Amino acid sequence: MKFKWQRLLLLLVVGMLAVAAAGCGGDDNNAAGTGGTTGEGSGQAGGTLVFAGAADPVALDGAVVSDGESLRVITQIFETLVALKPGTTEPEPGLAESWSADDTGKVWTFKIREGVKFHDGETLDAKAVCFNFDRWYNFKGPFQEQSATYYWQTVFGGFSDKKTPSLYKSCEAKDDHTVVINLTKPSASFLGALALSNFTIASPEALKKYGADKGSVDEETGFKPTGTYGTQHPTGTGPFKFVSWTRGDRLVMERNDDYWGDKAKLDRLIFRPISDNAARLQALQSGEIQGYDLVEPQDIKTIEGDDSLQILDRPAFNVGYVTINQKVPPFDKIEVRQAVAAGLDRDAVVKNFYAGRGEVAKAFMPPSLEGYADDVQTYTYDPAKAKSLLQKAGVQMPLKVDFWYPTDVSRPYMPDPKRNFEAFAASLNKSGFKVVPHSAPWSPDYVGRVDGGKAGGLNLIGWTGDYGDPDNFIGTFFQQPTDQFGFQNEEIFNTLNKAERETDAAKRTELYQEANREIMKFLPGLPYVHAKAALGFQSRVTGYVPSPVGVGGESFAPVSIG
Repeated sequence: MKFKWQRLLLLLVVGMLAVAAAGCGGDDNNAAGTGGTTGEGSGQAGGTLVFAGAADPVALDGAVVSDGESLRVITQIFETLVALKPGTTEPEPGLAESWSADDTGKVWTFKIREGVKFHDGETLDAKAVCFNFDRWYNFKGPFQEQSATYYWQTVFGGFSDKKTPSLYKSCEAKDDHTVVINLTKPSASFLGALALSNFTIASPEALKKYGADKGSVDEETGFKPTGTYGTQHPTGTGPFKFVSWTRGDRLVMERNDDYWGDKAKLDRLIFRPISDNAARLQALQSGEIQGYDLVEPQDIKTIEGDDSLQILDRPAFNVGYVTINQKVPPFDKIEVRQAVAAGLDRDAVVKNFYAGRGEVAKAFMPPSLEGYADDVQTYTYDPAKAKSLLQKAGVQMPLKVDFWYPTDVSRPYMPDPKRNFEAFAASLNKSGFKVVPHSAPWSPDYVGRVDGGKAGGLNLIGWTGDYGDPDNFIGTFFQQPTDQFGFQNEEIFNTLNKAERETDAAKRTELYQEANREIMKFLPGLPYVHAKAALGFQSRVTGYVPSPVGVGGESFAPVSIG
């Protein structure tokens, strides 16, 4: 029996027809923070660009991180088999020149580029690709924690110990440049998922030499790598090579002059963590940095009013939400979760803190995706209703709740987490709750706490999509049990499993719409915003293309300073 692969046919054609051309470049080492100077040869601008993120990365090993600050850096050093066309969610060739699937949709053949070298001089070949996939599949112990391999478990499921089913079956190196990946079942989202920066291909020799598979789990903050690979020796094939990282100060990269494709135009790229929004703006205005992410909505007019500066918009492809962890009583009661939904004044938060660049979210995925359901159950701010629901649940009021939020970070869906938290806490306190505030730094503690279910009954978090598929939103959150949400709902799991396998586009859309309705009735959390993010740059910076999927889809290779 042949499966219907209508949705994937275009992707396959794109993969088999597109070809990337190689380039060449020169070299010019400038001091950090000096901006760009015009270099010679190949039309490259040269110089150094300093870019500010909101926090340090957690680690530079895509397999064991889920935070944007890490993925931003990883995207410059490493590459995936399947890439995304800049500024879109459309797959295009990456380290694989082409790909095809058999009639069952379970056997995928990838043709690997020839002449590609890792930064340590090792050759990229089919065996190196399979080494990476088998590494992920064979993770054991601490690496099986959700705070470690969140994306592997979300996309592929379990590991080689078969404690839970896995989408991945095996990888075969048919010859030096032909890889066959075998799946246990067809997946309509598999190809798009391969563009995730979490599945970048690393040098096997470096992974082994620098202890990439060493790690431990902290009971409170989750997984932490203990080898030096992810902090001192990340080794990929990308347009930039790692130089050094001083946590809290700067992470330095230099152009990879042996890169197989178009060389980066910058000589050096430096990422600096500046957690304070105002400080990032001041650093841009003074020339201390040449660009930064997560411009606060109220600062956009300031930047637009300065001829020496510019704003670039990243399309709204995200969701900010409040986790409601059902492993923490009494949130296992639907009436308590509904009371939380009635006690959160989402309209006020979006109106007051997003400067017209946010919309109140009705579901856990943006309206632009297929499978969005406009008729989900909705929740409005109603303190009296919240109190009534708490009474119905039989809990003592005010109900004391632990509510966590991150510090030292700004995200597109929450430019100022503390301000969002304070507003939500105030509205909950009027609705029969007594909020107990808790906070932790985004890196390295907060994300691990949330993923590991250690961030209270309620917490602020969010998501920027990695590729244009509903599976990457509600499939990521709710297709299987997770520590973050702490619930078991076979109806939701089954609907999402069916949707992920369904290859008929119309049927797939209906299944995701059904799943959205089920989720918003069950209420594992409450989405509150979709926001359009902004980046600020000096006007002389050109070539940066914002991606709908955020930092994981944005390369600095085409960027230059005039």
